[in-house]
Amino acid sequence: MTVAERLNALHGLLTNWNAFKGLVSRQDIHDLWARHVEDSLQAAPLIDPSVGRAIDIGSGAGFPGLVIAIATGVHVDLIEANKHKVAFLREAIRVTAAPARVWPDRVELCKVPPAQLITARGVTALPALLDAAFPVLAPGGVCLFHKGAGFEAEVVAARLRWDMRVERFPSRTGEGAVILRLSEIQPTRHGRA
Repeated sequence: MTVAERLNALHGLLTNWNAFKGLVSRQDIHDLWARHVEDSLQAAPLIDPSVGRAIDIGSGAGFPGLVIAIATGVHVDLIEANKHKVAFLREAIRVTAAPARVWPDRVELCKVPPAQLITARGVTALPALLDAAFPVLAPGGVCLFHKGAGFEAEVVAARLRWDMRVERFPSRTGEGAVILRLSEIQPTRHGRA
């Protein structure tokens, strides 16, 4: 299957499963492609070609992690604690032949080895997200986080505990939203609170 065929298969599978599992909100299902697939695809060009493996925190219905795996061929470890979403992700990996594995737990409890790339979309505020991501981020690794219009306040709050390089890439699918590319991440000299 081509990338487009695999993404269409994911779209169809999610549409079918969502009717009885509620994987995404009901209003989003009518705009599933733009709201979730296209939004997730925006991260693909921001990924360094040398990245061999990524971790997606709070994968939900596979956004952005599963879409990134399909679009780039990078192996993605999908971290998701919700059992219905885990079942969906496993079936979606099978149907799309995505290079991915599901870890059915919270990232803090997973024994997943560190990766060069960490992704997340709609999980939690940036300070807490960095707390979760840092232990599984390989040295020199990068985080790509989709963030909504209030992202600058999250960046300010995160800088109280984390030193990092922050790059902002405006979203093409959400007004005021961005993808944050964070690198050179280290706890501040004062340590994490």
